[in-house]
Amino acid sequence: MLKRIANLPRVFKSLVILAADAVLLPLALWTAVGLRLGAWSFPQMHPGWIYLLFPLISIPIFIRVGLYRAVIRHIEERALIAVAVAVTISVWLYAGLLALLQLPAIPRGALVIVWLIAVIYIGASRFLARAALRNIVSSESRRKIPVVIYGAGSAGRALAVALRAGPQYRPVAFVDDNAALRGLQILGLRVYETDRLPGLIDQFGVREVLLAMPSVGRGRRIEIIDRLESLHVEVRVIPGMTELIGGDVKISDVREIEIDELLGRDSVPPDHQLLDADIKGKRVMITGAGGSIGSELCRQILLQRPQLLVLYEQSEFALYSIEQEILQIVRALPHPVTVLPVLGSVQDEARAFSIMARYRIQTVYHAAAYKHVPIVEFNITEGVLNNTFGTYATASAAIKAGVDAFVLISTDKAVRPTNVMGATKRMAELVLQAFAQRTNVRTRFSMVRFGNVLGSSGSVVPLFRKQIAAGGPISVTHPDITRYFMTIPEAAQLVIQAGAMGGRGEVFVLDMGAPVKVLDLARRMVHLSGFSAREEGFSDGEIEIRFTGLRPGEKLYEELLIGDNVSKTRHSKIMMANEVCLSPEAMEIELQKLRRACATNDHAAILQVLGASVSGFCPDDEIKDHLFHAPELRESPVAHPTLH
Repeated sequence: MLKRIANLPRVFKSLVILAADAVLLPLALWTAVGLRLGAWSFPQMHPGWIYLLFPLISIPIFIRVGLYRAVIRHIEERALIAVAVAVTISVWLYAGLLALLQLPAIPRGALVIVWLIAVIYIGASRFLARAALRNIVSSESRRKIPVVIYGAGSAGRALAVALRAGPQYRPVAFVDDNAALRGLQILGLRVYETDRLPGLIDQFGVREVLLAMPSVGRGRRIEIIDRLESLHVEVRVIPGMTELIGGDVKISDVREIEIDELLGRDSVPPDHQLLDADIKGKRVMITGAGGSIGSELCRQILLQRPQLLVLYEQSEFALYSIEQEILQIVRALPHPVTVLPVLGSVQDEARAFSIMARYRIQTVYHAAAYKHVPIVEFNITEGVLNNTFGTYATASAAIKAGVDAFVLISTDKAVRPTNVMGATKRMAELVLQAFAQRTNVRTRFSMVRFGNVLGSSGSVVPLFRKQIAAGGPISVTHPDITRYFMTIPEAAQLVIQAGAMGGRGEVFVLDMGAPVKVLDLARRMVHLSGFSAREEGFSDGEIEIRFTGLRPGEKLYEELLIGDNVSKTRHSKIMMANEVCLSPEAMEIELQKLRRACATNDHAAILQVLGASVSGFCPDDEIKDHLFHAPELRESPVAHPTLH
């Protein structure tokens, strides 16, 4: 019953309290008269309506004083003062009204007693209700997730208050590095030193630690995360306190640790002059606008105030999705931007030229590509047609339409590739480098290589998150496999800046720091999700890490440069690779061979051309065996359309 009352709207709770007062006030008067006269029958010496007159006079006064506006669960002892004032006024008016109307008088001694008893009854009713409500809240709170708040500063205190009011978390303690705070009681929670965390986790059954340090430096935050990793509790980060207190962010928005915080690498600071150079006030087109990189390019480019943004995409669903998102962003921008969604294939040169010419495109970012290594390995012809000839067709259309700048999004897999996907992307680079050597071409060509993009389709990070949520196992191809990592916004900013610096077919690469072991990344994600990893030598873990073997065409280590000939640029974190390329004439000869091989679906000829053109290309032996020792697949392309 009490729980049902506690969940009622506030106006109904006020009515319940008012009804209780309507009962308690006549009871107080009856008790006072009984104590004064020693008569305990009802209606004693007075008619019954005399007792009902008391609440009729008192309740309007209680309303005026504000006794029904207080939140009972949070009422304080000083509320007794308001109760005493309201009862005093009520008793005086009641006695005066009886005398004025010459109604049956209440003994004066009884009036003093009724004042005392009414204060007790009215005050006690509220504090009893407070205790009952807090007991209900406390029992519900015990079902919440117990958490420790790391950081007892202003942000941590604000978070504790918000958590208690929310439905999800129950703060049980603070931990803080500040020795001056240790041992203090803040909001009823004790502040412990960080070394006590393992004991607190066992004592309170803590499942999550919330970092309430929004202003701490990035290096310090990584240091804290490293320390928490071994505790096998889920670590989450609160939103910014400004947003939290302002009401823009809910407690339910407490987020997981971002992957760049796990990797511990510094973001590349953008050069805003470079960001604006090819975009501000210009007409921009993005191919593959619905993809991971293409969509982020759209978001970043909008911030640089383009005049027109053309979203060029082959997938209708992907185009619809990115258009809806971009239009929502545009509505919030202070400057107008025209956004045009265009369906089309990068292999259709006529279609690409028509769009570029019609809308007088000045800058093209070519992000459209097939990039999943195993899929391209078994769809070689389509990989070449889309990645190499799609780039050729789009670049040719750009030249004919008089586009100022053309930027290709490339990959570290183009360096000494062991897979067809990487080889097709290097061929795309060679195509642009050949175009850039022509003297009659006004379009500036450049390309940018980078490593794995966190959160993109095909990235290990979202895959690991899904596998952890499903209880495992986590699939790691090899215990020694390493990769370079960067965030999608960082990659998009690099592409934009590289395009502004390029013009003669340069290949730009990012100083991405040290490569990361994928196994270490998997372990950290497991530990910071609150689980332990189960692998060889650790059989008691909750989430298994399973080694599946390298996929066809997959390298243990990725590279960013073909050779050692690299030079600096005006951006401290962007380098320029000086690599050997083919002349326009030689490139055209190789492309003719490649076209004929694709027309006949001749995988051997395709690999031969790629091997002759791409420096260091060495196809995986498993791919060779599959292609050259499975004639039934080669001879029946209709029966096996995916192996085209």
